[in-house]
Amino acid sequence: MSHNFHPTSLREYDIRGIVGETLGEEDAYALGRSFATLVRRGHGSSVAVGRDGRESSPRLEEALIRGLNESGCDVVRVGLGPTPMLYYAECELDVDGGIMITGSHNPANYNGFKMVMFGSAFFGQDIQRLGKVAAGGDWEEGSGSVRDEEAMDGYVDRLLKNFDGAAFRIGWDAGNGAAGPVVEKLVKKLPGEHHLLYTDVDSRFPNHHPDPTEEKNLKDLKRLVAEKGLDFGMAFDGDGDRIGAVDGEGRVIWGDQLLSILAEPVLEDVPGATIIADVKASQALYDRVAELGGQPLMWKTGHSLIKSKMKETGAPLAGEMSGHIFFAHDYYGFDDALYSAVRLIRAVTRLGGSLTALRSAMPDMVNTPEMRFQVDEARKFPVVQEVLDRLAASGANVNSTDGARVNTGDGWWLLRASNTQDVLVARAEAKDQAGLDRLVGQIDEQLALSGLKRGPQAAH
Repeated sequence: MSHNFHPTSLREYDIRGIVGETLGEEDAYALGRSFATLVRRGHGSSVAVGRDGRESSPRLEEALIRGLNESGCDVVRVGLGPTPMLYYAECELDVDGGIMITGSHNPANYNGFKMVMFGSAFFGQDIQRLGKVAAGGDWEEGSGSVRDEEAMDGYVDRLLKNFDGAAFRIGWDAGNGAAGPVVEKLVKKLPGEHHLLYTDVDSRFPNHHPDPTEEKNLKDLKRLVAEKGLDFGMAFDGDGDRIGAVDGEGRVIWGDQLLSILAEPVLEDVPGATIIADVKASQALYDRVAELGGQPLMWKTGHSLIKSKMKETGAPLAGEMSGHIFFAHDYYGFDDALYSAVRLIRAVTRLGGSLTALRSAMPDMVNTPEMRFQVDEARKFPVVQEVLDRLAASGANVNSTDGARVNTGDGWWLLRASNTQDVLVARAEAKDQAGLDRLVGQIDEQLALSGLKRGPQAAH
């Protein structure tokens, strides 16, 4: 037997598609066969499996486990929970890999798989290799076992290990995603007063889309914080690996701003450490890390890429604009929004007790949201290269870690190709609106020179 995955479903960091159109049970089965084959050839024998709250997740789980078993891997089923709970299980249980069935923050009709093998992110070339094994039908044979493991209570206890935070009044919005049940257990063990929104898991996401990095999805949390006069609020995406936050005045604290707060206690404990952020992060963050005596490192956008760079550099902390935050300091190094929430409570306690005051002390920058626009797949990387070539010829100050990030007297602008879609991504940040307009003008000028213009915004 062999199996060809839909070409759009094998992505850079995961496997993802529309259930019944580009992803189905036969894909889950083939993934199980192929993943187990790679585990066994690497001299492993067991895989942990978790799932989010989507309607299609139990069916995909069943087919996935059948495939893992038939290629000779034993399965430890940790059940419904957020992605980081599966990562935790993969670190703490005696297994050789882990697969999370999740559509993350995609619409309800999507689903997919995030994978780890032998303690490392499984992405890029690994996913392509998996596709080749499936297409060749070159599968190991065997008959593995299945057992259930109650991971959630152990996970919640681990989140609270060494907890030294004060009692705050906090709002929590789980967005009907898979983090809800963990939030319910967690707040019972935290000091303070906690107000919860949408912790019941509902695959239709009836209240708002579970993506806390879009401000419109935070309006219920802002209202809760305002009505109850809470200290701050936190929100999670559909599978609990990305965090959003608002302060007591309802101002959004973006991923890079959270990182600048979370970095301070870490740099007190590990002076001079490297702190990694992606190319979309504010210059204010890099400046703040340097001011605190750390080594700021700008790296490529993408959670698997950041995890690999952390291992390479020994960085205790990293983060992305998109709300993925990774603690290797006293933790495992994977992106865990629930652990980041706990660390935020601890950091605010250590830094004087007011998230609102910490936010007010940050320099005010004017920036664009992330601008995303469709471009032909065959053009997306060449366009970025053309821009880089022109900028090099003009002597501009450019960082080419991931696309083009250009520094000028006004601030900076970024143009990069998405790894996962036929989309170009642009962003700019300045000290004032006039500067921002000039920066956006430079982006438009470069696009025009490559025969493009910023079109209607592409969806995530």
